[in-house]
Amino acid sequence: MQTLLNTLYLTLPGYLHLDNDTLRFEVEQETRLRVPLHHIGSVVCFGDVLVSPAVMGRLAEEGKALVLLDRNGRFKCRLEGPISGNILLRQAQFAYANSPEFALAHAKACIAGKLKNSRYVLLRGARDANEEADAEGLRATAEALAINLRHLESAPTLDVVRGLEGESARRYFAAFSYLIRNDQRAAFTPDGRSRRPPQDRMNALLSFLYSMLMNDCRTALESVGLDPQLGYLHTVRPGRAALALDLMEEFRSILADRLALTLVNRKQLQSDDFEERPGGAVQLHDAARKSLILAYQERKQELTSHPLLDQKLAIGLLPQIQARLLARVIRGEAEDYLPYLES
Repeated sequence: MQTLLNTLYLTLPGYLHLDNDTLRFEVEQETRLRVPLHHIGSVVCFGDVLVSPAVMGRLAEEGKALVLLDRNGRFKCRLEGPISGNILLRQAQFAYANSPEFALAHAKACIAGKLKNSRYVLLRGARDANEEADAEGLRATAEALAINLRHLESAPTLDVVRGLEGESARRYFAAFSYLIRNDQRAAFTPDGRSRRPPQDRMNALLSFLYSMLMNDCRTALESVGLDPQLGYLHTVRPGRAALALDLMEEFRSILADRLALTLVNRKQLQSDDFEERPGGAVQLHDAARKSLILAYQERKQELTSHPLLDQKLAIGLLPQIQARLLARVIRGEAEDYLPYLES
């Protein structure tokens, strides 16, 4: 089983150097961090981080990605070395883009995984709810998602699949307040889902987590030789990692949403950890961003069971496992893609 290497997240303005086989990060000419390069799987920089050419070259040589994001986690660019993977796999991936039947089947699998895992979060929240009204609201939303799951099986087109996903997401986020403890609810109840920019604290939190999850999914796809730009559920357009978006759908609720709710309900993040910017955008303070990154890394180290593997594995390896399963389907070694389902 592959070892889960750490992602190095840099959130302060500074300069990343290479000292032999060690990465050294300086802030205002003071060394803040030293980490052996062989412990790192990728480097993600938020905001104004300078990276030396030696670091860029070494990361490229070793197949480790360097990702640049803005301070809010919005993607700017990704630097990497020569493309790895089997060209025959990518040929098959591109050939399937011309198969409406394959695209529809894959889209259904992605959204089935998303809806089932979203229902898991809702029903777990209903079991833990202190108020019966909250539990009832969560159970009602979970039942609505179950109905959409049944409709998904017979959906005739991609547009119908996307419509069911959109309607389910609207219901899911409308019930999100029931998952938040009463003393945190006023500050963190989202007004639907807002993205660019996020308009409330919960959306700012989710957007940041989704950015990190997106990077993990993209890295997983590239590591098995797939092109993250060419997806089947999400519309292909320049600059969009459509296949990575496909893959992350099944993980949004169980990796990002549950972590956000845990941090809020345990008061590890509170209202004053956020600031409102001109124009209504909301973003995390620097200290809160660091706490969130640490919590995400710790969450990825937790162990879980995969339904197809007879062993425990780190949660952070799930995108890698699912990317390999998708590659098997595209190669013709497996008939259907099976999303990961929390249990």
